[in-house]
Formats: sequence, C-alpha cells, structure tokens
Amino acid sequence: MPWYLNCGVPSLPARFVLSSLSSSISAEACAFLFISLCQISLNLCLPVLQVFYLPEGTGLLQEVVYLVSQGADPDEIGLMNIDEQLPVLEYPQPGLDIIKELTSPRLIKSHLPYRFLPSDLHNGNSKVIYMARNPKDLVVSYYQFHRSLRTMSYRGTFQEFCRRFMNDKLGYGSWFEHVQEFWEHHMDANVLFLKYEDMHKDLATMVEQLVRFLGVSYDKAQLESMVEHCHQLIDQCCNAEALPVGRGRVGLWKDIFTVSMNEKFDLVYKQKMGKCDLTFDFYL
Repeated sequence: MPWYLNCGVPSLPARFVLSSLSSSISAEACAFLFISLCQISLNLCLPVLQVFYLPEGTGLLQEVVYLVSQGADPDEIGLMNIDEQLPVLEYPQPGLDIIKELTSPRLIKSHLPYRFLPSDLHNGNSKVIYMARNPKDLVVSYYQFHRSLRTMSYRGTFQEFCRRFMNDKLGYGSWFEHVQEFWEHHMDANVLFLKYEDMHKDLATMVEQLVRFLGVSYDKAQLESMVEHCHQLIDQCCNAEALPVGRGRVGLWKDIFTVSMNEKFDLVYKQKMGKCDLTFDFYL
C-alpha cells in the first residue's frame, strides 16, 4: 500500500500540502491528503467544480462559466477578483475559507486528478466541468507559465521542460493519466468534458452546452448576447498584454517545436494515448 494511504491525515500542516503540490514527486500523495482534509466541507457545497490540468485555459473558462451561470457583464468581471468567486479547492488560501462563505450552487476550480476528487463528485451529487487542451499547445503554455512566475523560477530550456512533460515529471503528475481519467467519465450525467480548441472553433455550441449543463435559462436573444459577451472575454484574455504573445492561440506549438521534438512527442503520445479514443485539434 502506498505510504500516503496509510498515514495520519489530521497531523499534516496545510502549508506543507500547498508547497508539496508544486512538486512532481509528492503531488499525488499530498493531493490525496488534502482532499481527505476538506472532504466534509465540500460535501456540504453541492458545487459546480471546474477541473483543468495546469494551465489548460483556467482563467478563460472560469470567466466564461461565471458569465454564463451568473448572467454577468464582461466589464464587471474585469473589475472583480474572479479567483475569489471561483476559489481553488486544493489551495489552503484563499480556497477553503472562501468556499465556506459562498452561496450555493458554488463554483469551485481544481487541478486534481479525478481519483482525488471528493466522493460526492464521484457519486454524481455535484457537477464537474473539465477542460482539456491539445498537449502540444499545453506544454508550450505550461512552459511560459513556469517562466513567468517568480515562485516557479524555472530557467531550463523548453526542450528540457518538454522532456519532463513527456516523462510525467511535472507538478500534478501525468497529463496523459489526468486527461484519460476524466475522459473515461465524459458520458457521466454530472460531467461536461470540454476542449479548449472548441472555444475558438465553435463558441456558440460550447455556450449552449454550458447553459444546458448549468441549468440556466436564456431566450434566443439573450443566448446570442451571451455568446457575444463570451467572444469579448476570449478576445480580452487572449490579447492581454500580461500574457506572452500568442499563449492562448491554437497551434502555437508550431512556433517552438523542432522536427525531432515533434516526432518524439508524437511517439510518446501514441504510446500513452493509443488505447484512448479522445482526439484533439492541433491547429485550426
């Protein structure tokens, strides 16, 4: 039995969980421990949980979901601290403190694998929106994300980073396992499996999926207005000056992958995803 399934959960300091979640060595162990600590709190929430493998359109989807569920104005979202409205489940701060104060139905986000999510989600008592992004664009965006944060302090090359991604040596574990676990449940009634590329390819259909899944009601004119507002949000997020150029673009991997890197990535992808019928758009 793995050590983390047979240890004293209550004695684990929250700060240890937070710091360890960024480590590829102990991410899964600490994720399990933290879920055990917050299980009771989440069971009372009956939330809508948004799940991503870092950083698969996290900021973009959370704003679209909040906009659709609340009928908010895009300009208002730009002025608020959206992270307070959609706290991260596994972060000690501001996560659990804010989760307790939110009114139901609560919107929460997480980066945890399916197997580490609380049992009420597995039992269908809460809704899960999962967003996946094609892994070539994801690894480029993830690399830029690491480079942009002082807390990460990653100064290696993209080739080294991509090698770690293919070998499952980054925080939150294997992307290949993460996405396949959720894909196995994509037909569950309480799971909505979305693809990042579809926001750029067919946003109207995605918004309609969210409206039905979240159980909100819009007439035709309101729905068209909502789609337009979501287009505005996407344009703002993808063109934000704070982001590296093109980070939200579909197909940005072609600007940085060499021929040999692409061939190696395709080989690893085939080995790890060969039995899965999930497909991605690698460019539009």
